[in-house]
Amino acid sequence: MDLSSINPILLVASIMVSATPILLAAIGEMVVEKAGVLNLGVEGMMITGAVVAFAVAVNTGSPILGFAFGAFGAAALSLTFGVLTQILLSNQVATGLGLTLVGLGLSSLIGKPYEGVKAPSLPRLDIPVLSDLPVLGRMIFSHDIMVYLSLLLVVAVWAFLKYTRGGLILRAVGESHDSAHALGYKVVRVRLLAILFGGACAGMGGAYLSLVRVPQWTEGVTAGAGWIALAIVVFASWRAGRVAVGAYLFGGITVLQLNLQAAGAAVPVALLSASPYVITILVLVFISARGMHGAPASLGRPFHASS
Repeated sequence: MDLSSINPILLVASIMVSATPILLAAIGEMVVEKAGVLNLGVEGMMITGAVVAFAVAVNTGSPILGFAFGAFGAAALSLTFGVLTQILLSNQVATGLGLTLVGLGLSSLIGKPYEGVKAPSLPRLDIPVLSDLPVLGRMIFSHDIMVYLSLLLVVAVWAFLKYTRGGLILRAVGESHDSAHALGYKVVRVRLLAILFGGACAGMGGAYLSLVRVPQWTEGVTAGAGWIALAIVVFASWRAGRVAVGAYLFGGITVLQLNLQAAGAAVPVALLSASPYVITILVLVFISARGMHGAPASLGRPFHASS
C-alpha cells in the first residue's frame, strides 16, 4: 500500500465537498425534528431535489437555477408530508417512508431521458487573499459557493434556535405542543414551515450530489445519503454544531476509504466501501445505549387542537 499517493491537501478539500450534501440535508432535518416532527422521507426529498436540479440545469445551462428549483421541488414534496401528517394526522413514520418511495419513483421517471448527460457544475469560488495561502488556500478557501453556504446555514440555524423568538417558539412546539398551543402559538403552522425548510435543505443537498459531486445523472445518485443525514441528527443530539461535526466525520470516512482503495490497501474493496455505513451504525448503537439525550419531548407525536 502506497500512502504517499494520498495528498493531504486534496484529501481535506475532498472531505469538505463530500460532507456538504449530507450537512445540508441533516441541518434541515434537525430543524424539522426540533419542531417535534419525524420525517423519514429525507432520502426521497434529496433525490427529488437532485433530479429536478439536474433537469433544470441541463435545460437552462444555469446550476444556480438548478439549485433553486431543486430546493423548491423537494419543499413541495415535503409539503405533501406536512399536510398528511399535520392536518390529516397520518402516521409520521409510515408517511415518511412513503415519501421516500415516491421520491425514488419520481426521480426514476424524470431522470430517464437524462441518463449519461452531463450537467453544468458550479464554478470554484476563490476567496480573495485567503485562497492564495500556501496550504489552507487550496484546502479550505477554494470551493464552490454551496460549501460555504452550508456552513453559514449551520451558524444561522444555531443562532435562530438559540437567540430568536421564532427559534424559542419552534423549540417550545417540539418540547410540548399542548403547552405551546395553550400559550396561543400556531403549532401546525410552525411545524409546516419547519417541514418546508427541511425539504428545501434536503433538495439542495440532493442538487449538490447531481450537479457538483457527480455532475452526470445516474439513478439512485443519493445512495442512502438521506438515511445518513437522519442518523447524523441523532448522533448530534439535535445540536447544530454537532450536526456539522457528524457530517464532516462521515464525509471524511467516505473520502478516506476511496483514497485507501486507490492506494492499494490490503482490505477487501467491499469492506472499505461499506465502512462509512458500518461506522455510522456503530455510533448510533453506542448513542442509543446511552439514551436519546436531547430529543424533543414531542418528537413524532401527533397534535390535534382539541387534544
